[in-house]
Amino acid sequence: MRKIISKEEEDKKKKRNQLIVGGGLILIMFLSILGYSTMKDKKENNEKIIYNGIEFIKESGLWNAKIGDFQFSFRYNPNEAENIDSALNQLDNYRNKPLYIYSEDTDSEIEIYRNLFYYNRIAERVQNACLEEDREKCEESSPIKTCEDNFIIIRESENTEIKQQDNCVFIEGKKEDLIKLSDGFLFKITGVQ
Repeated sequence: MRKIISKEEEDKKKKRNQLIVGGGLILIMFLSILGYSTMKDKKENNEKIIYNGIEFIKESGLWNAKIGDFQFSFRYNPNEAENIDSALNQLDNYRNKPLYIYSEDTDSEIEIYRNLFYYNRIAERVQNACLEEDREKCEESSPIKTCEDNFIIIRESENTEIKQQDNCVFIEGKKEDLIKLSDGFLFKITGVQ
């Protein structure tokens, strides 16, 4: 059985419940505003560096920079990546031409793909391929290409180097350094370094 309560007690109970619900909503709104302002502060506090007049901003684990007309994203900033001494073809050499890649490291391949095709459409297309000398390491479906084509070869090696031979670029180093070397290659061809 239900307890019999007076009209006055019922009004008090309704008023108390309304105050609790209203207070709860005010608390939720206050916490939402506080959370939003904290997220905004975090975005504004992204790590930034200036290298050769180009601003690099670290967001979501990648260093982003506008270089010329293009937006690039790198795993490493120019201070962390290898500074490449060798002469390499510049970015325009890859523009609107097919780019072929042979890579022994998927992450390094993705770094090149993301910047020269996925984000910017600099290359006409990017396709896995194989040099004649590496034929036994390649998939049967990979086409055989030469250094007459724009070709990037990323290999594991005890020696660290990036060199240009005709239209082939050889990026070689220890497995843990290949992404840094790939970023160094990108910095060099874009004129950052």
